[in-house]
Amino acid sequence: MATNLQERKIELIQWLSVIDDVGLLEKIADLKDQSVRDWWDEISAAERDSLDKGIADADSGKLKPHSEARSIYEKWL
Repeated sequence: MATNLQERKIELIQWLSVIDDVGLLEKIADLKDQSVRDWWDEISAAERDSLDKGIADADSGKLKPHSEARSIYEKWL
């Protein structure tokens, strides 16, 4: 399977090296850019604020042990 993956990559590299269609190259570049986006930039401001608050709580020691959280939520687990 790894060999097939490597062969496919080489095929694509060879194909890409001979493309003269600027529009197609731009579409490929857009696809590449989409695949490496940072999830942080994709979430809402409210989600970022919530994560920041959670990190601040953790940094200040405002955490509950796993066992306590489990006992509270075990009926849904």
